[in-house]
Amino acid sequence: MNQCETCGNQYDKTMEITIGNESHTFDSFECAIEALAPRCAQCNCRILGHGTEAGGDYYCCAHCAVRAGHDDIVDRA
Repeated sequence: MNQCETCGNQYDKTMEITIGNESHTFDSFECAIEALAPRCAQCNCRILGHGTEAGGDYYCCAHCAVRAGHDDIVDRA
């Protein structure tokens, strides 16, 4: 059995997620999200969708990016 790197659970149906050349093993999407999903630089929530990137930081939405001083980011055109 494989072991989840987030919670330590040993499980026979783990998943492996590879990012670049680094592989990670998890027993659930919840544990994968906890370990791998970036956090918004403004409000600190987990970014599960596309989000946005500005100035080298990740934001969950344009509102947070604007609050951080990136006035050129918009949610819709």
